[in-house]
Amino acid sequence: MMFTDNYLSQEQQMVLSRSFSVLMRNVYTWMALGLVMTALTALFVSKNESIVYAIATTPALMWGLLIAEVAMVFILSARIMKMSFLSAGLFFAAYAILNGVTLSFIFLAYTAQSIAQTFFITAGTFGAMSLVGFFVKKDLSTMGRVLYMLLIGLIIATVVNIFVASSGLAMILNYVGVIIFVGLTAYDTQKIKQMMLAYSAAGITDQTNKLALLGSLTLYLDFINLFLYLLRFFGDRK
Repeated sequence: MMFTDNYLSQEQQMVLSRSFSVLMRNVYTWMALGLVMTALTALFVSKNESIVYAIATTPALMWGLLIAEVAMVFILSARIMKMSFLSAGLFFAAYAILNGVTLSFIFLAYTAQSIAQTFFITAGTFGAMSLVGFFVKKDLSTMGRVLYMLLIGLIIATVVNIFVASSGLAMILNYVGVIIFVGLTAYDTQKIKQMMLAYSAAGITDQTNKLALLGSLTLYLDFINLFLYLLRFFGDRK
């Protein structure tokens, strides 16, 4: 439930503001930790030839990893409020590590310098759009609904292009992907801000921390997807 300043004492406003600040800080801290775990895992796996070879030569294993990732996102998103906060945190960490395993191949396909360069470009773009989402007064809900519909179309078109193998379509999808995740970063930030404001009156509890963790997962996915689409533009292939 949201409270306005008219119904809150100065002390209550301070508690609300403090809780909101802590929860938002937790969102970005956990997102950053997830990215660090993913990056370190990807780097470790890319340097372990036996693991890379096993994944690359076993299509069933690769598809199993990808399906497991999708399943983990859906499970965590749907059941996080029924989990303990510790279980939810460990589940998020496991997903970040698993994602690092599947992303390890970018170190084999692209130079380390271009990966680092793209990471900083992504971080700058993500940070700018997250600030837009946090401070903009305009309601971004309509834009968010449009972007999610475009995301569904992007996924379908990407699957189709696996069989069509059109370089022209792939280039168009890359541009569309960047636009979608740049916009979703702003929209998701605003949505998370509103959610944290609505529940910060409850203080810092397991329930509000789980909501913050769910927000960090959302922004983590926005960052990773934006990075992968930008890498197709800025990455130098080996």
